[in-house]
Amino acid sequence: MTNEQERKTILVLGGTGKTGRRVVERLRGRGVPVRVGSRSAGQPFDWTDRTTWAPVLRDVGAVYVSFYPDLAVPGAPETIGAFADLAVASGVDRLVLLSGRGEEEAQAAEKLIQSSGVEWTILRSSWFSQNFSEDYLREPVLGGEVVLPVGTVPEPFVDADDIAEVAVAALTEGGHAGQLHELTGPRLLTFADAVGEIARAAGRRIDFVSVSVEEYTGALAVEGVPVEVVELLTYLFTSVLDGRNAQVADGVQRALGRPPRDFADFAKDAAATGVWDRA
Repeated sequence: MTNEQERKTILVLGGTGKTGRRVVERLRGRGVPVRVGSRSAGQPFDWTDRTTWAPVLRDVGAVYVSFYPDLAVPGAPETIGAFADLAVASGVDRLVLLSGRGEEEAQAAEKLIQSSGVEWTILRSSWFSQNFSEDYLREPVLGGEVVLPVGTVPEPFVDADDIAEVAVAALTEGGHAGQLHELTGPRLLTFADAVGEIARAAGRRIDFVSVSVEEYTGALAVEGVPVEVVELLTYLFTSVLDGRNAQVADGVQRALGRPPRDFADFAKDAAATGVWDRA
């Protein structure tokens, strides 16, 4: 980074989320001025309230753009495009977008970031390993049975720590402008494989059960899960996991000069924290 860039704050949107908080921790560890973009921050940021955008962009040089709930939702590209326009008008000169593999809406958002007129980097990521330990799949793991509408299509699960390290490099270092880093883990696993790795690491039985989409969405509806969340999960499990992403990529290696972290290592370290221990 130039001296001028070093003096400017980096805004991390989704700064309390799985990747965002890891980006914040690493930037602060480097002594870089950081602003956390979230609804709970002192200066709140909310994707659904555009009046919150301009205040958090004041004196910002670079932005880590993580969209909530997911770039796959309808209207996400238009929102990303509007934010990018405002960011550039506010003086931002570097945008790093967290994107998803195989999602049409996500790729539409990527194009808007790429055409923003400033330095950009796209982090097109596979399914997060941490969905099993920090998200909605943690409770089923704790309960000993993970029920999902997926079969034997494999996924190259990526570690959120790898994503964060690539993001920090893209935000603070040269050589990443104009790059699309496709981020995956080093090998393909089915969801049953992944649950098996977790069971071994946790030292107890955890079953994986494959069900139809209809059975899965019906169960979510009974639990009172909001319709929009059900629709998003259905899309992710049926479209994104249809085989289109069943290959590993070299984005972590190219960006960091080291291999990506394996799912077994993630499971072992997560288990050691007690996150999957039953009370």
